[in-house]
Amino acid sequence: MTRITALSLDQAPTGSRAALEGIQKGLGFIPNAFRTLAHAPVALNGYLGLAQALGKSSLSAAEREVVALATSEINGCDYCLAAHTFFGGKAGLSDEAVSQARAGTLSAVAALAQQITARRGQLSDEQIAAAREAGLTDSKIVEVVAQVTLLTLTNYLNNIAATDIDFPPSAN
Repeated sequence: MTRITALSLDQAPTGSRAALEGIQKGLGFIPNAFRTLAHAPVALNGYLGLAQALGKSSLSAAEREVVALATSEINGCDYCLAAHTFFGGKAGLSDEAVSQARAGTLSAVAALAQQITARRGQLSDEQIAAAREAGLTDSKIVEVVAQVTLLTLTNYLNNIAATDIDFPPSAN
């Protein structure tokens, strides 16, 4: 049972409405995670601002979904696992790649995302060296940290709120 209500567009605070309308336009619906974030316009708009900025990073859309899946698996967020399995498929990830991303075995990006999440950023010199040996530059390592941070926000919120899963979206 949901512990924090997902708001409709009409129920949302004024400061969240433009963002929700933009999400509706872009996705064709407003996912419950965003409708829950809408309770705090600063949180919704902050999330969207960081997500937009990270969309311009050196991480591909598929790599961003890999980070989302690896992070959400460690954080136990069923909502984000459902959402990013859907979006991962849209970004070209096969069912097997999704499973490997969740396990942290798909790539150096997946492994790093899982390590960052599981160890709350307290990585060993050996783990950083392994990421570099696998081809991750310092820039890419920082971008993975930022992507993990973005997902941790929604993972924690959805876990606390017990957000109803609405992925895959139903055809309207």
